[in-house]
Amino acid sequence: MIKPEAVAAGHTGKIIDMIISNGYRILALKYTRLSQEEAGVFYAVHKERPFYGELVDYMASGPIYAAILEKDNAVEDYRKLIGATDPAQAEEGTIRKRFAESKAKNAAHGSDSDANAEIEGNFFFSGRERF
Repeated sequence: MIKPEAVAAGHTGKIIDMIISNGYRILALKYTRLSQEEAGVFYAVHKERPFYGELVDYMASGPIYAAILEKDNAVEDYRKLIGATDPAQAEEGTIRKRFAESKAKNAAHGSDSDANAEIEGNFFFSGRERF
């Protein structure tokens, strides 16, 4: 997912180019906006954490791009491509190092497991929206 501040800053094309240049095939891509309720459901795993409310507000603050990506070892490799949550700690050349504003506004989301990637993909896309 490309998050609201990266979309608002006009970084979408550059981020998608980085994804494709790193060998990913885009199976689904959607420009959308999460409601407060949808953002709350999507990030429900963090409900008990102190940053949950701020995260939900942020993710509902503007449009995002949701995507399903395909590549061998996609989840692990994508997490390397986006970089550390805190852009100050992210490696040079990663999405977050290049485009994130802060630890909270970190430009991109990546699933942390194949199981969660499937759940998250199903959250955003129907079967007919995948190619």
